[in-house]
Amino acid sequence: MNAYLEISLFPDPDFLPTTLMNALFSKLHRGLVTYGQQNIGVSFPDSGNSATLGARLRLHGKDNDLARLMELGWMTGMRDHASVGEITLVPPHAKHWVVRRVQAKSNPERERRRLILRKNVSAEVARQVIPDSTARRLRLPYFVLTSQSTGQQFRLFIEHLPPQEQAVEGKFGAYGLSSVATVPWF
Repeated sequence: MNAYLEISLFPDPDFLPTTLMNALFSKLHRGLVTYGQQNIGVSFPDSGNSATLGARLRLHGKDNDLARLMELGWMTGMRDHASVGEITLVPPHAKHWVVRRVQAKSNPERERRRLILRKNVSAEVARQVIPDSTARRLRLPYFVLTSQSTGQQFRLFIEHLPPQEQAVEGKFGAYGLSSVATVPWF
């Protein structure tokens, strides 16, 4: 990952920054799916210790891969709400961070239904194995996205792991996230 491209949201009196970032990230997801490669990662330089992901999104990858992604026109409808920077080389002093998705086990009833279907156990056994007390609420920033297949909204929680000195190569998913591969952080 020798390059990055930064997208910054403009302040907008009609939309909260979180609403615009949700829309931008949803469009990015569709763009990454269309692009079909697993070599572009994302980071959120304004997230810090904030409850939100901020108003900037960085795309990380090789300069030619970033250029090809941007040629797909995935930002249609967002150009009035954001500025797109130039593809720029990563500074040599950059650290490396894993930016990953974290899934919350926040709905014990859903987990029990899955257990019943997968293991063919009774509802009573499922309730003993997965009591209501297993519900876990995350205190991480998140996107509110809409599933293209079901139309249901869901939260996609984002976690930035502590910085590392060395980069770790790997693949990124259709959201530009990875549980092992790092992106430059500066």
